[in-house]
Amino acid sequence: MLDNIQAFLDVHKAGTFSAAAKLHNVAVSSVSRQVDALEQSLGVALFQRSSRRLLLTDAGEQFLPRAQLIVSEMVDAKAALLDAQAEPRGLLSVTAPSVFWRMHIAPTVASFMQQYPLIELDLQLSDHWVDLAAQRADVAIRIGALPDSDLLATRLAPMLRVACASPAYLQAHGRPAKPEDLLQHSCLCLPSSPSGLWTFPGVNQGKPLAVQGRFRSGDVDSLLEAAAAGLGVAHLASWLVYKKVAAGELVNLFPDSVAAAAAAASTSQAPAIHAVRLKGRSHSAKAQLFISHLKEAFGSLPYWDR
Repeated sequence: MLDNIQAFLDVHKAGTFSAAAKLHNVAVSSVSRQVDALEQSLGVALFQRSSRRLLLTDAGEQFLPRAQLIVSEMVDAKAALLDAQAEPRGLLSVTAPSVFWRMHIAPTVASFMQQYPLIELDLQLSDHWVDLAAQRADVAIRIGALPDSDLLATRLAPMLRVACASPAYLQAHGRPAKPEDLLQHSCLCLPSSPSGLWTFPGVNQGKPLAVQGRFRSGDVDSLLEAAAAGLGVAHLASWLVYKKVAAGELVNLFPDSVAAAAAAASTSQAPAIHAVRLKGRSHSAKAQLFISHLKEAFGSLPYWDR
């Protein structure tokens, strides 16, 4: 049955039975028999045949994505079995945001490569979402809300934000008692959407606060350093600010709000840090090993949120 499904896909991709036959150097009659057998087992015609062109029927259109999924899942399963029987080896391509990679993934790479000495790691750093198919990447680390897609997603950690400021700023301007008080403070924002990330559980009906400030940057490292230098209040990811909070360089202004966000982060719809990969990639076994390694390194409660 699987060979018949593959023949159907080959004919659809090649456009004719003869072109599909040339792909595998077999007789046209062999490909035709396979498609005929598939149509007979399904009880429907998949192609409209004519002397000039070959078109999918309505049934063929409906069956096409299912056929592609069946074949890709089988390829994935075969690759996983082969990889399971041998020591993992070969190229693994990973893409990730630069700052998150530097702070939280790079420290784990050495132990991963020591554990799997035959794996080669190819790293692509990008702060934009990468098309895995176009870039031929096996794993992508994505931060934030994950849109619906055909990608296989593994949740690595919740995505929490911490409103914070330096002790010097708070001494000069006072500490806000509640998130709404930030409207009276100088806030450090992204240039494209100054208030888009300034949401807090139970505040302003879930809408962003229209904060303002004199300093804006599209680089989160710059916002972090500006906050530590006393230029204003930042609202940044916990994985980014945790070291400076622990060192006393920054103060978590609303710990109760962070705790409420952590409780809400358990839902599947909440923004989070994910590792995503394509279905049917031949490197899926190595990708799963890498993702599992990250999950173990981060912990069920990520070390930056402890």
